[in-house]
Amino acid sequence: MAIEAAGLTAGERLDRLAFGKPHRRILGLIGAGMFLDGMELYLAGGVLGALVKEGYSTVAMNAQFIFWTFLGLVVGSWLAGILGDRYGRRFCYQLNLAIFGLASLGAAMAPSMEALIGLRFVMGVGLGAEIVVGYSTLVEFVPASVRGRSISMLAIITNMSLFIASFLGMWVIPTFGWRYMFVIVGVCAFIVWFMRKSMPESPRWLESKGRFEEADKILRAMEIEAGRPEPVRQSTATIDTTPVSVAVVFSRPVISRTLLGILLNVVMGFCLYGFIAWLPTFFVKQGYSIASSLLWTTVMALGGPVGAFVGLLVADRYGRRTTVVAASVIAAAAAVIYPMMHDPNLLMAVGFVLVTSIYVLVAIGFALYVPELFDTRYRLRGTGVCATAGRLTTAGVQFVVVALFGWGGITAVVGLLVALLIVQAIAFALFGIETKMRPLEQIAPDDPVGSASARRPVPAATS
Repeated sequence: MAIEAAGLTAGERLDRLAFGKPHRRILGLIGAGMFLDGMELYLAGGVLGALVKEGYSTVAMNAQFIFWTFLGLVVGSWLAGILGDRYGRRFCYQLNLAIFGLASLGAAMAPSMEALIGLRFVMGVGLGAEIVVGYSTLVEFVPASVRGRSISMLAIITNMSLFIASFLGMWVIPTFGWRYMFVIVGVCAFIVWFMRKSMPESPRWLESKGRFEEADKILRAMEIEAGRPEPVRQSTATIDTTPVSVAVVFSRPVISRTLLGILLNVVMGFCLYGFIAWLPTFFVKQGYSIASSLLWTTVMALGGPVGAFVGLLVADRYGRRTTVVAASVIAAAAAVIYPMMHDPNLLMAVGFVLVTSIYVLVAIGFALYVPELFDTRYRLRGTGVCATAGRLTTAGVQFVVVALFGWGGITAVVGLLVALLIVQAIAFALFGIETKMRPLEQIAPDDPVGSASARRPVPAATS
């Protein structure tokens, strides 16, 4: 259903604001949850390495742990897309945080590896939903002119969790045991849950549902806080509130974007959870001590925030497509060299470059580019479908990693990593679209149901 509304659309009003106090507050609230989401995911590397060393688990059971984590991520990603587009971003991100916070506290008391694996599935549901909702929500709030830098800031906050999880694991696990890693995340999750109760709903989403008065109230508060409360020019705009099903992401105008998003999620899933998350276990199985393993992993983990910072520098300068292609090629080159390094210092240096390149891809591709590709009415479903496909693939790949490592060691695992990165570089070079500094409504594909897109202006009158 198309509704005519007077005044600028929510997207236009948000894009006219300079990045300021309301944006920083929203960035902080989303970032706090995303940081804990990353912490919960990345603590698995150190915890699993310690479980193998203690004899509490085996490499095969670790693969089960990661497999069920990803099944949870699959369920969470899918539900986040459905619930987030239907009930709102705010409802969904509060539910996510409560789920993985409770499950994390339960994991700290797990009596067996089987129980820990079951609780990890529940954690995965909350974690998968948080990732989908977090980046997509910030994309809808920040001005187009700084959208790349804003999402990169969120990626820096999120990816700091890789280093912090590794650093805490290096200190907490040998001193207090692996259970305390889950306690820390669980307690912090509920602190953030209470802080985020004051976060507003996305005005773009409210407008897409025809809830104009609620959207206007939030927008006016943001405009006053940002120091631009003057009346906006008057115009007449057609707002499309027509409901669309999840099948829209497979329709002719959208399918190419969906396939690119799925490819990116598959490759990033393998990079993060088929390689980086396995590093402590790989080192232990190669005969190194758990202390050395955690130290090396921590140093390499600095590539997480550094990669996101590089993304911040290049996102609005060189564009998304160029950055994805370049970072994929650099990561592939570093991965080729990595197995040849036997000196610990060179190993950490090459590993740092590899991890940094991967996290440039996370910040620019996974966090920013994929949510930009879809219209507000189905942004979370589009992002959720891409994430679901990627995580479902990555869940099965865990057993491939075990088989590859048993057959050819780290060289075989890295070989698959290189192949995936090269395929990604070629696909984005040939089929990627550029979204740099373009309003979300302008990026949105032609409406697949044949009506107006988010906004089709008619002759305007200024006031």
